[in-house]
Amino acid sequence: MEKVTGAIVRQVLPNGLVLVAERMPHARSVSIGLWLRAGSRREPAALNGMAHFIEHMVFKGTERRSAEQIAREVDSVGGMLDAFTSKEATCFNSRVLGGHLPLAFDVLSDMVLRPLFAPEDIAKEKQVILEEIRMEDDNPEAVAHEVLVQNFWRGHPLGWPIIGTRATVRRFSRASLRKCFEPWYAPNNLVITAAGDLVPEKVRDLVERAFGDRRRSRAPVHSRPPKAHGRLAVRNKPALEQAHITIAVPSYPLAHPRRYAASVLNNILGGGMSSRLFQNIREREGLAYAVFSELTPYSDAGMFSVYAGTGRRTVERVLRLVAGEFRRMKEEAVTEEELHRAKEHLKGSLVLSLESSGSRMSSLARQQMYLDRFYTIEELQTAIDAVTREEVQDIAREFFRPEQIAVTVVGPLDGFHLRRDLLAC
Repeated sequence: MEKVTGAIVRQVLPNGLVLVAERMPHARSVSIGLWLRAGSRREPAALNGMAHFIEHMVFKGTERRSAEQIAREVDSVGGMLDAFTSKEATCFNSRVLGGHLPLAFDVLSDMVLRPLFAPEDIAKEKQVILEEIRMEDDNPEAVAHEVLVQNFWRGHPLGWPIIGTRATVRRFSRASLRKCFEPWYAPNNLVITAAGDLVPEKVRDLVERAFGDRRRSRAPVHSRPPKAHGRLAVRNKPALEQAHITIAVPSYPLAHPRRYAASVLNNILGGGMSSRLFQNIREREGLAYAVFSELTPYSDAGMFSVYAGTGRRTVERVLRLVAGEFRRMKEEAVTEEELHRAKEHLKGSLVLSLESSGSRMSSLARQQMYLDRFYTIEELQTAIDAVTREEVQDIAREFFRPEQIAVTVVGPLDGFHLRRDLLAC
């Protein structure tokens, strides 16, 4: 195995599978994740939601285990078994005590190598997903975010809902499921990461035994870069008590050199209780209970967004206040005190998060898949410390241009008109 940095080692199998492992000397647990480079972005339009559907289906049984056995085996040792689908990846992961790693890996590898995809399970799970879609439709904050994303990445797979739509889910069949599963779950699309109480060579042996004889897929991966759209949208839902505001502008891809400065900007603007948006809109004006900003980076694009929930009569006021904070970030350099506080917050959060084996395992996957190198905590802290007030201001001027701001408002909005002049910054 190749030593990459510190305690991190990596091995690339002949079939393209990548294994990254890190021993954490003081950990008692171990976390392992199987990461597929296949999220909703890779789907054909007619099968939107298939990546998420396959994620559900592999829990329904394999050639060796029933659905109940899958759940029971990890439960029986006090472990955790989970999965999720994102725009660009699907992950199956488990956290157990170090001595139970072989069991956890056997369950995970069995799920992704030998799922049954029984027709009766497919029919039942389609109904489960349709109920999940209905549940999301009853969540106005989720609706506002989904409409924003669809409009922002209009005409591109990044804008499609991860969960799919009623029409696409009803269209799923065992044949279409298999057609997607075979190339997506091939070893050259797989990154396995493990962190915690482990011996890297033993992890390698487990991986080679399970995946070593699997053939790589030759299916091409088409991925065109997205283009952001500054669209304005309103959904009138009279039954709601609150208006849910989502605002977005283009930001940076995950590996962009200015990603640290963008994180500092996000922290200062809406990343916590001491942020400008929280202090101004909630604490001083009392206009919202929830108000925050966040960065959503992808391999070749990114989105910076703001959310706020407020009353019907104060929607315009909140929009103007958010635009005013955008303007202030552009016109005035942040204070030294704000810059220092944001840096310390980011560095502290980073160190605290990486104390858990699960966070360390996820970090290894993200760095392998997007950065192709591994950063020490000291390197990351140095990069955060290097951010300047001038750099944050430059990014604000790049991000907060009125013509590229997208907004979605969902709520009791009869008579409300969403106008571009409300976003003047």
